[in-house]
Amino acid sequence: MISFTSNIKNEIAFYTGTKDEEMSTLSAIVRNNAKYDENKIVISTENSKVARRVYLLLSDIYNLSVTITDRDNAFNRNRLYLIQATGDIIFVLKDLQVIDDNLKYKKVISNYMIENEDDKRAYLRGIFLSCGSVNDPKTSRYHLEFFIEKVDEAYFVNDLLNSYLLNSKVILKDKKYMVYIKEAEKIGDFLRIIGASNAVMYYEDIRIYRDHKNMTNRLNNMEQANIEKTINTALDQINDINIIMKVFGEELLDDKIKEVCKYRIQYPESSLQELSEIMSNELNKNITKSGLNHRFRKIREMANRIKESKKNEIF
Repeated sequence: MISFTSNIKNEIAFYTGTKDEEMSTLSAIVRNNAKYDENKIVISTENSKVARRVYLLLSDIYNLSVTITDRDNAFNRNRLYLIQATGDIIFVLKDLQVIDDNLKYKKVISNYMIENEDDKRAYLRGIFLSCGSVNDPKTSRYHLEFFIEKVDEAYFVNDLLNSYLLNSKVILKDKKYMVYIKEAEKIGDFLRIIGASNAVMYYEDIRIYRDHKNMTNRLNNMEQANIEKTINTALDQINDINIIMKVFGEELLDDKIKEVCKYRIQYPESSLQELSEIMSNELNKNITKSGLNHRFRKIREMANRIKESKKNEIF
């Protein structure tokens, strides 16, 4: 089965834009997923469409000689595609802001590579194609991540993501830097930013369904908890009434206490609000919830006094 990450990469691999946008995408890919020297650039990927896209970008923009080979991946079942480009490699690496004029790795790209919103989105698209992954929303947690080798690049990508208020963070993990987003809505926003419209529809449909299901479960749990609370409260009240009846009997109780004792025993599963409505209807007088609560407090006080004075007796 094709993973959610693969589906996203398949969708955005051939996203068309201006030459500047395509250079920004290619820059992100080469900076984060390439081995190179003065003679060649080698990029590896498990995604055939990403491999084809890189092939076209390198050959179309820079007229390089590019080949694609595939082989078994030692780490999993997927095929590994190797894209190798030869030609004026030094010029290409400089033009893509991978190395500087001294042929040293350039820690951060120049601003003109992300001069406008479209270029920024294109760079983030390239980052996802080269080292990004996201959990399928059907799983138990929401998580999008990029594994980046260079610390300056990791924080650059983090800042770029947070320029869109995505609340991304950076941690060191397995000798690489993981830039990640955990909020469901922010992950959906990222997918919109990189132009993965089909993935957004799938993601949001699943997310909304899960949120609705979770809300329903929470409401059901709250309702069950309220039912249990009502029953436990009623049982405590009935226990207090039984203690009073065993010691004093009904004759020594005033009329209001007698009423509430009678109806509580008769309707043991009713809430205080329900009991007030029942009594109001049957007795043809207004008996409020707060009035009942006051009577039950008096019953509790009476029962507590009896228990205090009869500590060694079993009621």
